[in-house]
Amino acid sequence: MKVCVLTEPGTYELQDVPIPKIKNNEVLLRVLTSGVCVNDVRDFKGSKWSLPRIGGHEYCGVVEKIGDDVDVDEIHIGDHAIPYIVDDCGVCPECKHHHENICSNFTKGTTYYNPDGFSGFKGFSEYVAVPARHLYIYPKETPDDEAAFTEPLACVINSIQRSQIKMGDDVVVIGGGVMGMLHVLCAKKQGARVIVSEPDNARRAFAQKLGADIVIDPMASDPVKQIRDITHGHGADVVEDTTALPAVAEQALEMTAKGGMCNFFSSIHPNEPIQIDAGRIHSQEIRVTGTENGTIETFARAIDCIAKGIIDVKPLIEKVYPYTQVQEALEFASRPDTYKVMLEFSK
Repeated sequence: MKVCVLTEPGTYELQDVPIPKIKNNEVLLRVLTSGVCVNDVRDFKGSKWSLPRIGGHEYCGVVEKIGDDVDVDEIHIGDHAIPYIVDDCGVCPECKHHHENICSNFTKGTTYYNPDGFSGFKGFSEYVAVPARHLYIYPKETPDDEAAFTEPLACVINSIQRSQIKMGDDVVVIGGGVMGMLHVLCAKKQGARVIVSEPDNARRAFAQKLGADIVIDPMASDPVKQIRDITHGHGADVVEDTTALPAVAEQALEMTAKGGMCNFFSSIHPNEPIQIDAGRIHSQEIRVTGTENGTIETFARAIDCIAKGIIDVKPLIEKVYPYTQVQEALEFASRPDTYKVMLEFSK
């Protein structure tokens, strides 16, 4: 089979490798479409994970083979499926307390460091072996490129649920990229007034097209003051920071209202300490949290939302490339003005 291999920063190659042999508890997926995540772009530009690397964790596929121990009443050859990408160990304290999305052993496996072969999630491949317990079956009539949005949407649904958005809340979404726009779509479904902070004019206009009620340019004037003015001095009930900048994280806390929630959705690059007013967090009962990955539950909710048409991800699909053009696709996805770029492996 063909795989897209990151051999060094900035260079992808197509290589031939054997089709994976499945274990008794696994299925073989023929990959249909695989989304390019910002983490794939970071790997492309150079990251700490081991090379060679086969990226791609936002993918959907067709069940081609079934292991001997797989329940054939639940999973069938020909099913269209999404895999849960966190290989949760089930043993660590996080897994035992239903925090499988932050499993302590997840990053210790070959997905991140593999001295003897390929690292990576393997979604940039024609075939992937997946534990049957990680599969979510979705309707075949759901378009493949939309189904491939399950993982990013699952992450955002986890974020929305942790943020406890209520009807009538003022929700600020910082950042107008793919994940920011998914926050807009989901926060509107919760009944919030959504305010998007984004310096790019085209992205501000797109946010309004997707349902944002108000947009601001954080470069025009102090964004904290802008939010305070819009909310009559109150601040935002919920702030969703989807950017990676430490300075913006500080602003996110400052624009959060009394009793409000500030959620750091994005990883921070560079991960530098920020200044916080701990006294204000104490006296104004401000809650601060973060979200990492999707959970087993939010993956299920994400594919339900996509398959049932509750969340329309189509406007966020920028371009779909054949996998043979992986180098061009990653170069395009690395541009700051693009939304979701995808690789098509089969139909």
